[in-house]
Amino acid sequence: MYDVIGSRASRAFRVLWLLEEMGIEYNHLPVAPRSKEALEVNPTGKIPALRDGETVLTDSTAIMTFLADRHGQLTHAPGSHERAAQDALTHRILDEVDALLWTAARHSFVLPEAHRVAAVKDSLKWEYERNIRRLEEALAGPFVQGETMTIADILLGHCLIWAGKAGFPAPPARLAAYLEAVTARPAFQRAAALP
Repeated sequence: MYDVIGSRASRAFRVLWLLEEMGIEYNHLPVAPRSKEALEVNPTGKIPALRDGETVLTDSTAIMTFLADRHGQLTHAPGSHERAAQDALTHRILDEVDALLWTAARHSFVLPEAHRVAAVKDSLKWEYERNIRRLEEALAGPFVQGETMTIADILLGHCLIWAGKAGFPAPPARLAAYLEAVTARPAFQRAAALP
């Protein structure tokens, strides 16, 4: 059984949501970054981590890719054109959305106060709004690639939620409807109810 190490209020939520979508049992250790438990599995203290027997994997997207590939769910077959498109969308969301949110978080509470630049957040919000409008144009159907939900949807859904909590601009209409649909999923609801 997998152990998911990291609090639900972090990128660990992506892994928890994925496992719920896949119907795979797991243990959840809701620990904070740099906690004793997080440092035991990852010398940087970053979360999430996934323990699979003696192996520990880190980085939410790497963990999601591993799980999707291993269990053949919420992904397209490696080597297929659909998988290349999925990977391109995943990297685009990481580059154009997640990175902006993480930079804003670093300048809000992660970096030592003397190194925070609060003014950068206005620029990040402008860039975020521009980028999500472009992502909305690429939305192919009920999911980012059309009819098939993939890990790119979990990543985008989580980022849109994070953005809302961080005071970033609301998504445009089609992305707002998309977010409402993916967060209404029973698997999302089960993951959101975790401690």
